[in-house]
Amino acid sequence: MSLFNVFDISATGMSAQSVRLNTTASNMSNANSVSSSIDQTYRARHPVFAAELTKAAASQQGESVGVKVLGIVESDKPLQIEFNPTHPMADKDGFIYKSNVNVVEEMANMISASRAYQTNVQLADAAKSMLSKTIMLGQR
Repeated sequence: MSLFNVFDISATGMSAQSVRLNTTASNMSNANSVSSSIDQTYRARHPVFAAELTKAAASQQGESVGVKVLGIVESDKPLQIEFNPTHPMADKDGFIYKSNVNVVEEMANMISASRAYQTNVQLADAAKSMLSKTIMLGQR
């Protein structure tokens, strides 16, 4: 594997962690949302990643392998249902429906995604440094 492939791998990693950070931010911003219907209530979303293993065999010929975002799925955790007939969003039976976002889990996801992004940036920087030093060796 060449050093140029490292840039592709770290770029796909940064892109994937960026998607993860964006979905986590969306979850946190909707954590306290309330609805009068189960269907309209915000549900936590999480990205699904996969290694691009189909390129793994091709990597022997010089292509890189990275991370692919397969999609974003909604959590199937139960919603929080609360009886509050005085709430303006209450349904005809007096219930309100709150999001299933767990703020503590989302903070942990945000920290993890931020550090993974930072690690990919450091990987790209290290590869850039090695590549520039290799070029300088050829100039002597």
